[in-house]
Amino acid sequence: MRLAFLLTLIFWNSSVAVFGKDGSQCDMPSSLLRLDCYPENGSEQNKCLARGCCWKLPTADELRQFPQLNIPYCYYPQNYVGYEVVNQTKTSNGATIFLKRGVPSNVDVDIQSIRVDVIQQADSILRIRMLDPSADRWEPPLPSPPSPIISTEYSYSFALNKDGKFEVFRQDNNRPTTKIVSLNLASMVYTDRFIQITNTLPSNILYGLGEHKGRLRRSMNFTLLTFYNEDRIPEYGTRLYGTQPLYINIEADGRANGMWLLSSNALDIILTPGPTITYRPVGGILDFFLFTGPTPANVVQQYQEIVGKPSMVPYWALGYHLCRFGYRNTEDTRQVLQNNLNAGIRVDVQWNDIDYMKDRNDFTIDPVNYKDLGQFVRNLHNDGRHYIPIIDPAVSGSEKPSEYPPFDRGVYYDVFVKDSKGKIVYGKVWNLKSSVFPDFTHPNATAYWTEMFQNFYKEVPFDGAWIDMNEPSNMINGHINEGCPADKKIVYTPGDEPLDTKTLCTTDQHHWSSHYNVHNMYGFTEALATYKALSSTRPNKRPFIISRSTFSGQGVYSGHWTGDVWSSWTDLKDSVSGILEFSFYGIPMVGADICGFNGNTTVDLCARWQALGAFYPFSRNHNTDNGIAQDPASMGDKVIIPTRTAYYWRYKLLPYLYTLFYRAHTHGETVARPLFFDSPADSATYDNDDQFMWGDALMVVPALYKDQKKINAYFPRGIWYDLQNRTALVDASKGGKTVVLSAYNDTINFFMKGGHSVFFQEPEDTTTESRTNPFGLYVFLCENNSSTGEVFIDDGESTDSITSGHYHIVKVIANNQMLILGTTDNIPVLEIIDRIHVYGIKSEPKHISVTMDDFNDFTYDPAHQLLTLYNLNSSMKFLSVIFYF
Repeated sequence: MRLAFLLTLIFWNSSVAVFGKDGSQCDMPSSLLRLDCYPENGSEQNKCLARGCCWKLPTADELRQFPQLNIPYCYYPQNYVGYEVVNQTKTSNGATIFLKRGVPSNVDVDIQSIRVDVIQQADSILRIRMLDPSADRWEPPLPSPPSPIISTEYSYSFALNKDGKFEVFRQDNNRPTTKIVSLNLASMVYTDRFIQITNTLPSNILYGLGEHKGRLRRSMNFTLLTFYNEDRIPEYGTRLYGTQPLYINIEADGRANGMWLLSSNALDIILTPGPTITYRPVGGILDFFLFTGPTPANVVQQYQEIVGKPSMVPYWALGYHLCRFGYRNTEDTRQVLQNNLNAGIRVDVQWNDIDYMKDRNDFTIDPVNYKDLGQFVRNLHNDGRHYIPIIDPAVSGSEKPSEYPPFDRGVYYDVFVKDSKGKIVYGKVWNLKSSVFPDFTHPNATAYWTEMFQNFYKEVPFDGAWIDMNEPSNMINGHINEGCPADKKIVYTPGDEPLDTKTLCTTDQHHWSSHYNVHNMYGFTEALATYKALSSTRPNKRPFIISRSTFSGQGVYSGHWTGDVWSSWTDLKDSVSGILEFSFYGIPMVGADICGFNGNTTVDLCARWQALGAFYPFSRNHNTDNGIAQDPASMGDKVIIPTRTAYYWRYKLLPYLYTLFYRAHTHGETVARPLFFDSPADSATYDNDDQFMWGDALMVVPALYKDQKKINAYFPRGIWYDLQNRTALVDASKGGKTVVLSAYNDTINFFMKGGHSVFFQEPEDTTTESRTNPFGLYVFLCENNSSTGEVFIDDGESTDSITSGHYHIVKVIANNQMLILGTTDNIPVLEIIDRIHVYGIKSEPKHISVTMDDFNDFTYDPAHQLLTLYNLNSSMKFLSVIFYF
């Protein structure tokens, strides 16, 4: 009977045979529609047919195609039914569906019964959980989704069709319209250590699914994306530092939807031309959250309703940061900083890499080369600057007893990761002999980590923490002298390397679970412990943390930098995508190492990168110990001049940038964002990852290519003004347009969008000094001659300024005849506004009144349609201006 079941029918297509139990179901209209039925290594025809699937080798035309697509030979027939629906029941806020396995998957031992819980999480959020009803399986404890919010009107409807597909539709005017999800329950594979499910998307315009190097928009041509956090130089097509399985999908009409998988297990995601997305986690459960938007910004906000919004950053963190691996001593650090200050470079924060440590051990100071580090930091504070050291998670495991408290106290607290036999795991990171790894899921971990921070703070009063090597990284595979025991339960390995490559063993044990389950959360749990440690060490001061490894929801605790990128033009270009994708994940404080980390930069590359880096949300120059010095002063005038110019504008516009971070913290909005966020119906923005926005008012147009002289800049619909007065007003009010710009060597192009008003302060050498200056205001009128804006003002660092109401929001509304600004709170406003620039005024006013008094201190520039009011010296509590023509 088995032979009869596997009876082969042969169909000829371009001299290539199709094998399967039902040839008509194997003969698909296009090979691009195939879904892989044999994801493991070792696919063969007989093994494929044993799964009830189809086998077909590529045609001659397909073999000649370039680039080669990874089209599967073994694929599901169109009528494949692995799981059958045996029951479905409506619940008070969703539905419950029971599935039973019919045809065995032959991947591993199938879980025979699956329960699908459909939960209406909120009016625009649908949760879909698929689990084994007979056994508890691993689920990440964090982030912890809130309880569902019952709504009277949902923006979606759902149904289970006769082919076993769970479908979700947009609900417009009480009727289903666009199908935004189609999860194939019939072809799903669900075993203990391998799960696979495919979702059909409404379009192939897809973003997110980080962290991966490359274009912002994901290719759907059989693209494999692996999620297993790893310390490696960013390369195309490999796994990287973070796990962020959220996508944003733009539909044909410009509306957006998104979906996030809450999973910490190693995972492959495959994008195919269907367009489909296939998930392959190797453990846990399937726990999807669907976000119906309908704008990309709404998707991101809905995602953060589940995982949490980012913490508020301290104001000083928005300044320029200076660092490198390879400062020889404190004096070398001090001299590099001073050289840049002497060159007119604004620097707010000095960093040190592991050079400051004794024997590269955490929470120690080199007693010879860095003996005066504490005094150096205190001097920075006296100058209004700040300091951040690197703190790696692994601590030395080879020091003499009682001579290294980080190890001794860790043993006391019992917080180090253990092997499967309960013994402390010894690996090798930067420490001279061996390294042990705090288990940040342990109940004692935060107390241990806080004690280490507080003791170190007594010697070096640092202002934040740089947590690196937290994938976790290990310079060997597994344990010293042992490697890793064979994990015989592994069925499928996502990516291109074994899971114990340069990290801990999958069999190692954390308090929460095995390393197999929690690996991708290591950096997340360290960030959480670090946030709490900093909060205790520096009471009522906002923790500032930059982490290399990330997981979903980590923006609540830390920012991110994009790791050990090359000093190359390619990495300069890719840095824009890297920054923008983290805006999707609720991690707005993000940047790349300016001028690159690995290799040697060049003067031309570094000049372009410094100019671009001035518009990264997190702006830091940092490089490796075996590279040339690349701080601006060391690179000469070709780098110094554009750095001065670009950072003049960054510092001047910091009130606007700080307000964007306030909006991110309170409303879940993005800071840096791609053009399509504000123009989702404009298809010309979908593939544009050369340009980006700060909020909705400022567009950055960098030069990203070697020897670039001109930039083909795309201006989405609107009126655009050049604050640097090098480009005439761009009128795209009738629709988006491309304008050729000069790629200046002494600055970077950026433009302000009509309809928005932006507050500023004249910059000083530090943010501390700049914050004492009066405010100014730029008003940019749109085609309808109107403009609005706001600025958030507080003390810049208190953790409770927002919750206690110790802040102001000053709002402005303006048109071509009047302007009003002020606050609505009852708190005294000490800040004053001294200058206002209004762009888009078509003619010079005959006279102006300010709060009912005549005002004569103004000028009008007809060439730029610019009206400027000087020396206002007015409280920001309330101000009215009227223009008389």
